[in-house]
Parts: sequence; structure tokens; C-alpha cells
Amino acid sequence: MLEIFRPFLFLALVSTAHAATVQPQDNGATLINPGMGWTMHFYSNVARNYGSKLAPADTLEDFPGLSTVYLRIPWAYLEPEEGHYNWAILDTPAQRWIANGKRIALRLTCSENWMRYATPKWVVDAGAQGTFYKYGKGPVENGPSWDPLFDDPIFLEKLDRFLAAVAKRYDENPNVEFIDVGTYGLWGEGHTYASSQQDVFALKKLHIDLHLKHFKQTQLCISDDFAGPAKPGKHFPITDYALSQGVTIRDDSILVARPPNSWYHAEMAEVFWPTLPIILEHEHYGNSTRRKAWNPELLEASVEAYHASFMSIHGWPREVLEGNRDAIDRINQRMGYRIMPVAITWPDTIQSGTQQDRYTEYRDMTAHGDLSQSFKVQWSWTNKGVAPCYPGGYPALTLKDDQGGIVSVLVDEQFNLRDLKVGPPDDAPITQLESEFIIGLYAPTTQTGTYDLYVSVGQRDGTPSIALPLEGHDGQRRYKIGRITIQAENLKQ
Repeated sequence: MLEIFRPFLFLALVSTAHAATVQPQDNGATLINPGMGWTMHFYSNVARNYGSKLAPADTLEDFPGLSTVYLRIPWAYLEPEEGHYNWAILDTPAQRWIANGKRIALRLTCSENWMRYATPKWVVDAGAQGTFYKYGKGPVENGPSWDPLFDDPIFLEKLDRFLAAVAKRYDENPNVEFIDVGTYGLWGEGHTYASSQQDVFALKKLHIDLHLKHFKQTQLCISDDFAGPAKPGKHFPITDYALSQGVTIRDDSILVARPPNSWYHAEMAEVFWPTLPIILEHEHYGNSTRRKAWNPELLEASVEAYHASFMSIHGWPREVLEGNRDAIDRINQRMGYRIMPVAITWPDTIQSGTQQDRYTEYRDMTAHGDLSQSFKVQWSWTNKGVAPCYPGGYPALTLKDDQGGIVSVLVDEQFNLRDLKVGPPDDAPITQLESEFIIGLYAPTTQTGTYDLYVSVGQRDGTPSIALPLEGHDGQRRYKIGRITIQAENLKQ
């Protein structure tokens, strides 16, 4: 790789008689982008944890990189009577974050050791079979908590209807980032060894399939504990099945135990992260700190080890921020993806594909187009994060006039920046591209003159969707890189 295509510490604009080259700098900004970021546990099973101290107007704008509010709560709170839903328990906090451009994630559970019936009592009254248990001891007659038999027909009938109602509201909702398969196992983590002791593959697959039945648009995930909380390894029957169905994993066990057992399943993540986002959840911050398992450097290391796209805020959020600000800032430079143009070269002067005086023609204008007026752009791109840009995006150039009006939009849809490779810190691979564009072919009217030139990454139609760590943005995720001149030239008649 030529040294000229390594990232520079400053923005250099070099003009020659025929071309301009810019080498943008990474401004170090924390980015809020689709498919990545910090997830704040507004509900962490227990409804008071951890959003109860936040005022309605407080959406933690001071927490850098927070992209998602995570709502993990028992089914009993959502459907207290059959067919009567308490959607406000989700929608109220959700709308606070959505109003500020953030997204939501869900886990709806059927088993909690701190309450008697996480599955609604009316399901039990309808005849669903289950067992009482005591946490850590297993089934106990008249124990403090009740689990359904997770394949009981009555339980599954009621759950199926509930998930259908949830999917109707949230499956095609663009504000939803991901949904956990949370209906099997204690706390929705996919294990019952400390509760009703029903750990079998068939039950785990059954609940994955039930979610796949209803959620066809939303990213689904399972806890790594579906395979066993402390079992190291890359392949397990249930996680291999999840991967085959496009269901990703989240590791709910970061910094639960002291080193060297700060996590168990980075190896498992190796088969998921090349195609699916990895979600990490650290232990309750207070518990981890008291247990002397907490270490900010290890939190940062877990993001690297798992190639993580999401990390939790699993505690009182400002306590987490105040105690770990330096690590959080470093994590924000690597977590998820971080797309950068390393160098862009374009001709400083071009011609329009159709003569200016032909734009007022009412007749067929195809005869007045000159395809030879196309021009080429050389640009190189890198992903400085730990994970691929799973949402994908296409590089684009936009010309704007002095009033900010869009003169031309040019998209190269031959290369999806999702395909950029990731690498270690400060050594991300760089991909070089050459794109061919033409401006003003037939329409719209394109005046001669000199225009501002912006770079962006987004949809095939040129709508920007990915924030870049660059200066000079226009408020719509386009970033000014220089100027370009359209000059008049007599075209062939």
C-alpha cells in the first residue's frame, strides 16, 4: 500500500492544473450511527433500574456515543390482562429517545427470580403448566418464583399471540435497533440451570423459531448463555443454529467475574461478527465494582476481542460515565464502524453533459448529450472501527451552490462500504476506488460556475445515512472537501 494513502493528521488540499486532491483528517468525534453505539438500560428487568432517576427531558445527551435505549422487562408488565396491553411502559421512554434521533431495543421476558410471575398470572390461571423454584436450588414446591414449562401448549398459545401483537407494533418500526429472544430462560438469558432446570436444545430452538415467525425485519439476538454461561468454544449447536437463521449473539457476562474470567465467549463471536453485529453487556456496574471485577481497560479490551458494535450502560448511567470517561472516549473511537475517506482526487474543472443553452428545449434532448464529458474520481476508504459497517452505504459526491442548493448528486453504487475490511488500531486496511461520473446529462438545468464539493456515505439515491468523523458538515451528513468548476464548452450538435 502506498504511503500516500495512509491517514493524515491534517486536511491537505493540493491543486494542480487539472486536479485537486484532499486527504481528510479524522477529527476524533464520537459518532452516532445506525447499527452501533452504547445501549442504556432504562429497564433492566427490574423496572426501577436504571431510568427511574432520569427526568422526562433527560435523555443523557452528555453520554458520548449513546445511540439506543434498551427496554428489558417482564411480559407480565406488558399484558396484565389477556389482550389488554400496557404499551405505554415501552412507548413513553422510547419516545423520549426517538425524539432526539436515537433508537430502541427490546427484551421481553417470561422468567424472573425476583418476582413470582414474570409470565402473567392469567396464563397460569388458563391452565399453563409450570413449576415453582428457588433461585440457585431449582424446582421447589411453592417456591418464590414460577416458570412455565417452556413448551407447554397453553403457554405457547398465549405467548404466540403476545409476540404477534409486539411484532405488529415493532417489527417494521425503523426506530427499533434489535430485539432479544428473551422468552426462554431466567432473565431471558437462555438458561434455567439456576431456576426451573429445563436446559435442552429443543426448547431453545423453539423460542428462537417463535421469534423468527413474527419478527421478519428486525435484527434478533440471543444471549451467549444459550450455549452455557461459562463454556468456552466457537461452535455450539444452538449458536450455530442461530447464526444459520441470521440471529446474532450478545454476551451478557462482561466483567461479571474477576480476571482471567472477565468474559468467556470472544471465540464464539468470531463466527458471528463478520456478518452480524455483536452486542456486549457488562455486569451491573455497582455489582462488578463491589466484586472487584470492574476494570475500564478490560471493558475496552472486550470491545476489541469481540469486534463489538454495541456496549451496554448497565448501571446508573452518570456513575458509569464519571467513573470511566477516558475508557468510554477510547471505546468510541473503535466500537462499531468508523468510515473515513483517506484521499480523494477529482478534476478541478469539468463540463456538463448537455449544453447549458439546450436545457430550455421542449424537444427530445437525447441528441444533445455528450457522454464523453464524463470524468473520473479516485478515492480511497478505510474502516477504523472493530466491526463492519453492517447497514452498508455507498460513497457519493454532492455539488452545492453558494445558497446551499444541490446542483448535482453523484453516487458510486458499484462499491458498498460495508465490504471494507477491519484491522487493529491505527492499521486499518485501505481500499482504493475509481469512479466515473457525468453531470447535467439532459437535465436538470446545470449552470456553469464554481461549486462547493461534499462527500457523503449513504443510500443508493444519495441520501446520506452514515456520519463521518470529518469537519465541514452541512447538517445532513455531507462534508465539504473543496470546490469544482463546471465550464462551458461547445458540444457536438
